[in-house]
Amino acid sequence: MAVPDSLILEPEEEEWLDLARGWIKGHFSTDPDEAYDTIEGKLAVIRANLVQGWVGPEDTWKLQSLGIAMGDALAQDLMLDWVTVDDEYGRQPALNWPGTSILCFPLTMISQRIEEGERVDIDFMYELTRKQLNEIAFGGEAE
Repeated sequence: MAVPDSLILEPEEEEWLDLARGWIKGHFSTDPDEAYDTIEGKLAVIRANLVQGWVGPEDTWKLQSLGIAMGDALAQDLMLDWVTVDDEYGRQPALNWPGTSILCFPLTMISQRIEEGERVDIDFMYELTRKQLNEIAFGGEAE
């Protein structure tokens, strides 16, 4: 089942995701593309930003960039596709489990929590999200 045209990322949305990835990759001292290629590399850079306090609640774009990195890790791990969703909050990138209506919005998973003063354990958040997506996909309730 192909992604409906309404969910395909527009070129400017792809560009925005790539700009965020560029900022993330800038944290690696050597071979940024190679370091970002692995799931652990993506999670490590998010972890470092959070643990070191390099981003704060006022850094929405940077926090959302960390969400994109988490989304990239989930997409790589679970073979999800980046799509765009047009809803009451506007157009926003999301992950879609191909062939289903399952959507995940990693862009704001980290930023919302940090902006509300919560501590984020990226490894716990990643594993929980991964587990929940698998349960939805294989639990027989997904369309």
